[in-house]
Amino acid sequence: MAGVAGKAFTGLTGMAVAKNPTHTLGVLYSKTLRACAKMPTDYAYRKETESLVNKRAEIIKNSANIMEAEKKIGMGQIEEVIIQAENELSLARDILEWRAWEPLAEKAPENQWKWPL
Repeated sequence: MAGVAGKAFTGLTGMAVAKNPTHTLGVLYSKTLRACAKMPTDYAYRKETESLVNKRAEIIKNSANIMEAEKKIGMGQIEEVIIQAENELSLARDILEWRAWEPLAEKAPENQWKWPL
């Protein structure tokens, strides 16, 4: 497939047409799911991210073409969805490194979580 169904350009400055978006998203989604699998099963970020990624992967898999998938996902052109998937993978890996689900190393200051003061 030469780009997305013969799409010549995205209309977005500096954003090239994806050569094989279904493959690219499949790889990114599987890497994100593998990163999430290393987090605790009850961790909210893991639950929400796995749900989103699985939903989008299913849309990509069951859509007749990329244009249909773009409409069902509703987050812009497929090239933008690829960027979102790359960012989500990067965040998932960062969260693994930070171990954000663990308790704080020290007690939070008084009123830190209170708004407005």
